[in-house]
Amino acid sequence: MTNTLVHGLFNLMMTKIITNIEPQIKNLKRVNIYLDGEYGFGISAILAAWLKVGQEITEEKIESLILEDQLEIATQKALHFISYRPRSTNEVRKNLEGKDIPPMVIDQVIQKLVDLTLLDDQGFAEQWVENRNEFRPRSRMALRMELRNKGISEEITDQVLENLDEDDLAYKAGCKYSNRLKKLDYPNFRKKLSSHLARRGFGYSSINQVVDLIWKETEKETNHMELNIQEVNT
Repeated sequence: MTNTLVHGLFNLMMTKIITNIEPQIKNLKRVNIYLDGEYGFGISAILAAWLKVGQEITEEKIESLILEDQLEIATQKALHFISYRPRSTNEVRKNLEGKDIPPMVIDQVIQKLVDLTLLDDQGFAEQWVENRNEFRPRSRMALRMELRNKGISEEITDQVLENLDEDDLAYKAGCKYSNRLKKLDYPNFRKKLSSHLARRGFGYSSINQVVDLIWKETEKETNHMELNIQEVNT
């Protein structure tokens, strides 16, 4: 018996008959497919549009339909996850893994989103650093740790952080926080601002330089305001 004939007989033995197609009670966009009188599998109604009761269907086609359905479900879950804010590739992967989606399906979904530029670790890292510098400045070391936790590669992280000046970052972080400290004397001002910058990951050299600079600017601003008030009252 030739291999072609054996393969043909095997496929014939694995063929099933669709005996019923009915909408799922909890999700009308999906249907249950019954094969040879028993429940076979569930897929989206769109994928099932070409299926008919009485139709023969092979195991190979069944596996193909189930895989296609899994890909669509996983893609929609991933799109929902990235709709709230930009995500790294690793964040999307971990999210899908937590939903018991097969690794092979996850790989295909991520590649699909990368190809569509909906996932871009380089762009994500750049936007993450830009956002941090604008609203919550921190040191290069702290930014590196955050990007590492997001699963960003060392190569991309190096590129994104390459042109950042540590003292400038410390100054921005210090200025944002110093508004809360304007009524303090120098020792307390220095203590609190230094602690804040240390928590942001800055080293002693940057902290020492920035604290003195911001104190001088704050003191100058306060003196200027007091002078203006005196002129108004005279």
